[in-house]
Amino acid sequence: MPSARLWLYIMAVVVMRKASGGSGDLRGPPHGFSKPPKEPKGAQNVLCYTAFDATTGTCSDLLEDGVTQDDCCLNHQYGFRLHEGAPCQACRLAEWSGWSLWSPCSVSCQEGVRRRTRTCYGQGKCVGGPRQWETEACNLKDCCPVMGGWSEWSGWTPCSVTCLRGVQTRERTCTNPVPQCGGSCLGDNREAQSCDTNQICPTHGNWGSWGPWGACPATCTPEGPGPKPRQQRLRQCNNPSPSRDPPGNRCPGSDRDDQDCRGLPFCPQDGNWGTWRSHGPCSVTCGVGRVVEKRLCDNPAPKYGGKNCPGEDTHRHICSTKVPCPVDGRLTEWTPWSTCTRSGTTMRISCDEISGLQKRSRLCTGKAHNGKSCGGSKFEMRSCYNAQGCRWPGAWTEWSPWSLCEPPCGPNPMKSRTRECKANYPDYSPIVEGENGKIQNVSFWGTPFPMCDPLDGQKLKVVEKVPCQNVPPCED
Repeated sequence: MPSARLWLYIMAVVVMRKASGGSGDLRGPPHGFSKPPKEPKGAQNVLCYTAFDATTGTCSDLLEDGVTQDDCCLNHQYGFRLHEGAPCQACRLAEWSGWSLWSPCSVSCQEGVRRRTRTCYGQGKCVGGPRQWETEACNLKDCCPVMGGWSEWSGWTPCSVTCLRGVQTRERTCTNPVPQCGGSCLGDNREAQSCDTNQICPTHGNWGSWGPWGACPATCTPEGPGPKPRQQRLRQCNNPSPSRDPPGNRCPGSDRDDQDCRGLPFCPQDGNWGTWRSHGPCSVTCGVGRVVEKRLCDNPAPKYGGKNCPGEDTHRHICSTKVPCPVDGRLTEWTPWSTCTRSGTTMRISCDEISGLQKRSRLCTGKAHNGKSCGGSKFEMRSCYNAQGCRWPGAWTEWSPWSLCEPPCGPNPMKSRTRECKANYPDYSPIVEGENGKIQNVSFWGTPFPMCDPLDGQKLKVVEKVPCQNVPPCED
């Protein structure tokens, strides 16, 4: 069983690998972060919107047309169109949208593929790679349906009636053979045919549907109590009519019905507009917003079905504060850890249980117009063991999960998996005393040279590639 000291060391290695992207090799050039592109500037008039949807790439809530692009993009959450029918553009710096949901699997059984997409919205160029499509293998069901076969028909049932003509049926089952994996049998499992009893049935009368209510004698009534007009409707005994030979029963009840006229309105009075009134100041304190005026249909209000006031009850006027909206700062990614060295000495510390120090940093970029500064630390240091180039015994990993299908859109996409020779790190102490006298965790840094027995003729990595199955054609 591993000692407690070894477990602490393993946990420190995991943290170090996650921080360095999983490879443990931090010697490469720093992860450069290009400055965000400047916000687009232009004096041309555009259609300015107060909302941009980063999921669908669409604009909503039109402020006004004829606003300059500079004024519209004083608020980086706004969007604009250069003209009617043009695509919507975001005022913010360019960012990738989230990945879409995975598409349905390309086949309903056995192995196929599914895809998802994302889109770059905003001003400038999106960072984080150019990938817009991803494709991966999928399997909804391991087997495909196998059709079954019908049994022999059963005998016909007795006739469904005791007079005139009726129906008799017969059935069969899908069991010869039984379908497999969700299959079925083609055709119906039931047949019907007419049958004649050679007997005459009496037909009893039944009411047809009520006809429409007749018109009321008046179209409106003044306010106040008074007698109500009545309306009437009729029906006929014809659904069906009673037979004469043999005699059928007549319809029960009356063929007419009446009621008080319902919903008869008071005589109408049309409405008229009141005066316009301001409905508050400019809707924003930065960028471009609206001033709203409203009026009420109350001079007088419509009564008893009278017509509403014609026209709109709201006027909106554009207002510009000429003040840019705040943009909060964003932390860049950490720079790679510096080389593991021991300060104040020239001794060689690699491949030995001698601890050194490393540091890394990050910047706060993009803050503008009194936006919020970035929180969090911008400088870090840690203790380390230098494992660069150390020839240590290694061991082969298990197979990795299958990769995405590459290319995600195109002919003959492939998926792959790998096994790698990873070094077995020595049992150095997982904690050391730092320069401030405090006990600190210590991490391995650098890329050791692992030594494994060859696997399939390879010393460091074995790669297996196979084609992705049932890939549909690419979309435009």
